[in-house]
Amino acid sequence: DLQPFAQCLTESGAKMYGAYWCSHCQIQKKGFGDSWDEINYIECSLPDGKGQTAICEQSNIEGYPTWEFADGSRMSGEVSHETLASKTGCEY
Repeated sequence: DLQPFAQCLTESGAKMYGAYWCSHCQIQKKGFGDSWDEINYIECSLPDGKGQTAICEQSNIEGYPTWEFADGSRMSGEVSHETLASKTGCEY
C-alpha cells in the first residue's frame, strides 16, 4: 500500500506537473495505483491538448512530468519511488 508514502510526498511539499496526454505521466500515475489521489498533481494541458495552463506557464514547466520539491528543486521525467523518497525524506 503506497498511500502513506503518497501522503508523505504531498505533505513534504512535493508536486507533479503533467499532462493528460503524456505517456510518461501515465506510467508515473500507474506506479502509485489507488494511492495516486494523494499526490499533489497539477494538470498543465488545456483540454484540447494544444496549450498550457497559466499556472504551468508561470512556473516555467517545460516538460512532463516535472516533480517540484519544497526546496524549489525539480526533477524531470519519470522519477523512481526510491528517488522521491530520498528527495523528501518519506519512507518508501
